Amino acid sequence: MRPAFYIASRLFSLSSKYVSSTIIRIAILSVSIGLAIMIVSVAIVVGFKDQIRDKVIGFIAPIKIEVLDNNASVEAKSFVLNSELYDLIKSVDGVSNIQGVIFKPALIKTSDQIQGIVIKGIGSDYDLSYFSDKIIDGQLPHFEDTVVSDKVLISKKIADKLLVKTGDFLRFWFVSNDQQQTRGRKFVVSGIYETGLLEFDRMYAFTDVRHLQKLNNWSENEFSTVEVLINDVRQAQEINDKLYFELPVDLTSRTVRESYPQIFDWLDLQDINVVIIILLMVLVSGITMLGTLLIIILERTSMVGLLKSIGATNSLIRSIFHALSLNILLRGLFFGNIFGIGFCLIQSHFGLIKLPSDSYYLAEVPIHITFYQVLIINAGTLLLWAIMLYIPVSIINRINPSKAIRYE
Repeated sequence: MRPAFYIASRLFSLSSKYVSSTIIRIAILSVSIGLAIMIVSVAIVVGFKDQIRDKVIGFIAPIKIEVLDNNASVEAKSFVLNSELYDLIKSVDGVSNIQGVIFKPALIKTSDQIQGIVIKGIGSDYDLSYFSDKIIDGQLPHFEDTVVSDKVLISKKIADKLLVKTGDFLRFWFVSNDQQQTRGRKFVVSGIYETGLLEFDRMYAFTDVRHLQKLNNWSENEFSTVEVLINDVRQAQEINDKLYFELPVDLTSRTVRESYPQIFDWLDLQDINVVIIILLMVLVSGITMLGTLLIIILERTSMVGLLKSIGATNSLIRSIFHALSLNILLRGLFFGNIFGIGFCLIQSHFGLIKLPSDSYYLAEVPIHITFYQVLIINAGTLLLWAIMLYIPVSIINRINPSKAIRYE
């Protein structure tokens, strides 16, 4: 064992007869709490962003194609999804599915309630797997190519407001394109879903796209929007850029981030919160370590003077206190990892901490933790605190051996 580490191991004592023992305990606790908070903060923010992004993309689709000169209204102009356009979109690398849909505003009227919504017409090619674990009553509607279905999928928000349940009949009222008359359609509720995305849950219902095509006097290949699903949502912008330049001049494509920038900007703001938390934890724990080492050096001033009097260099003595501080840091990191990772594992498996879904879109605190996150946080923490510890250790150079030996 090197002399510096041997002496440091003898100095590291939690015995109550030393003043520094209490300070060392506080330092270990401070490092542990700081590291645990950093691990948990990063895991929560990454999990939060991933789940909200997946929810929004699953509901809206990563990329959508529309007519270029559309106005800002819900009811967009139509275009034909012919085989040529279908093959062109499908030829772009990363595209997994193409689904034509129609959005149309409607009113739902019951005996004593009325509700304005947007009904989304979908076909047999529509991927409903996103809703498979979000159905709270009934079942997903299945639309066949041969028979037009009267089934409709509504949200829990709409069902609660209208006081309806699965199997009930609802009458939807639509305004014609020329706004000359209203036309009604009767649907049966096949299922009720809840995504937690309040902005979407209170607005959207899903039914057979052929009803809306007939209401708009469109052909079976006419849609207001074509949704493009992709293999990797992280490549949405890259794939969208390729599509944009491949599409006919009268069509345009947009990513879900461009359609709902307010949601993704809100998610980006969460990164700032994590940075602030990490800086505060490093600062608080670093100051605690500085104070701890200063107290230990003051308490061992006579020892420093004795070591210098027998020929020990400043470098050797600094190494002793570096080894001592490293001992404290490693103990703090050990317990901090146990606390932080342990909390993340418990929360991810049992979901003990709940959230108001109306405000956060999620019912419980999300967790996403990886080995690389923990490794980077530990390495960065160890590096920053090691740099900060050079400040108190530099005091050793100024200690005079003759005065230090008489120090009490």
